[in-house]
Amino acid sequence: MVTGVLIDWGGVLTTGLSDSIAKWIAADRIDGDHYREVMREMIEHAYRDGDGDGAVHALERGEIDGPSFERDLAARLRTVDGVPPVAEGLLERMFAGFERVDAMYDMLRDVRTHGVKTCLLSNSWSNRYPRDGWDEIFDAVVISGEVGMRKPEPRIFHHALGRIGLSGEECVFIDDIEANILAARALGIAGIHHRDADTTIAKLESLLRLPLRRA
Repeated sequence: MVTGVLIDWGGVLTTGLSDSIAKWIAADRIDGDHYREVMREMIEHAYRDGDGDGAVHALERGEIDGPSFERDLAARLRTVDGVPPVAEGLLERMFAGFERVDAMYDMLRDVRTHGVKTCLLSNSWSNRYPRDGWDEIFDAVVISGEVGMRKPEPRIFHHALGRIGLSGEECVFIDDIEANILAARALGIAGIHHRDADTTIAKLESLLRLPLRRA
């Protein structure tokens, strides 16, 4: 029986990353095709080799700070004018378009009222999280840069499970990155690959056998 929910933040409790990136590309006049080529290589490496030593691994584990990563990333990118973008504040500008998805927050409040434990499990890019009200929706918070581990490493899932005192078989994990879902399932955790709030909540309703959708 599922009695715990592990859940990602960016792209799950917020609007999608692609929307935020599109706004940043337009505002900073980034060469979008070149950006996608650079990021594809970095992200594929980060999730093909979860225990590796690339820049994304180091940033998400908190082994390098945000400004160091920003300088590295800015040097790889270029604007439509052919020059690197401003490094300072780059990550904040990239994620500035994230918007809170209230339906997902409502769902977390509802599952907690039914005795289901909840844990935020998020890979951080040195970003600031809007933590107001988190005591109402989370029993535990696990952020990669604060614990020195990252998804899809098995150890961060074990750490999160320990924080809420449940086994993998007692939990479901919600994330928008398939590699993370596959890693969770390998540990016996049920996985929901998030694409939109309505679909995810409907799947969770079925799994928990609880009414979660609001009129």
